[in-house]
Amino acid sequence: MGKVYLVGAGPGDPELITVKGLMCIQKADVILYDRLINEELLTYAKKEAELIFCGKLPGYHTMQQETINHFLVRHAKKGKIVVRLKGGDPFVFGRGGEEAEMLAKHGIDFEIVPGITSGIAVAAYAGIPVTHRDFSSSVAFITGHQRADSQEEIKWESLAKGIDTIAIYMGISNLPYIRDRLIKYGKAPSTPAAVIQWGTLYEQKTVTATLETIVEAVQQKQIENPSMIIIGEVVALREKIQWFEQLRFQASSFANEAF
Repeated sequence: MGKVYLVGAGPGDPELITVKGLMCIQKADVILYDRLINEELLTYAKKEAELIFCGKLPGYHTMQQETINHFLVRHAKKGKIVVRLKGGDPFVFGRGGEEAEMLAKHGIDFEIVPGITSGIAVAAYAGIPVTHRDFSSSVAFITGHQRADSQEEIKWESLAKGIDTIAIYMGISNLPYIRDRLIKYGKAPSTPAAVIQWGTLYEQKTVTATLETIVEAVQQKQIENPSMIIIGEVVALREKIQWFEQLRFQASSFANEAF
């Protein structure tokens, strides 16, 4: 019997993977990887390692979750060291819990290797701390795939009135709905909001506005997936500490001068 490692690859920048995650990649016989992982990480795999793409696009599944589970079990039963490489953290909207359940059901040895989740890292690269002593003592990670029912309405009220910082994954297509629900249940329309596309990568693009105007700002700047949405007073701190854009500008200026 082999072993499976459920590894978080981090938010995009390949240098943000953990040391243990990188070691797992280096010793793997089989790697099943997602669309949002930085493929530069795959260059650390053994030459003979089998690389299997499991990428998923919004509204389209290249490989169904049941098929992924089957592959994990099948390769492990062949005695292989298997890495399931996921963007961010495997247990934060990554279905790592479902995969771990399946491995446990089949008696397969596995380990969880946490990764840096986008809700924290992408916000940090945009100069937004998700907590701050003066502005935010609570943060919630939520999925942007919401459905309209009574239970969801209760959750929106709790988010609007009880949470200082809201980090929303996969929410671009539902951003008008998210905005409307938060305002309806008590979040001030003037609350600062940000949307960060391709966070932690050179292509990172950040748009800020108020909760009331963020939808129009995103449309104007043509922001698309993959993006993180951050809502809360901490977003205003970006004006002072947007370090990544400054670093990128300095690097670009240096390159132009050298040329």
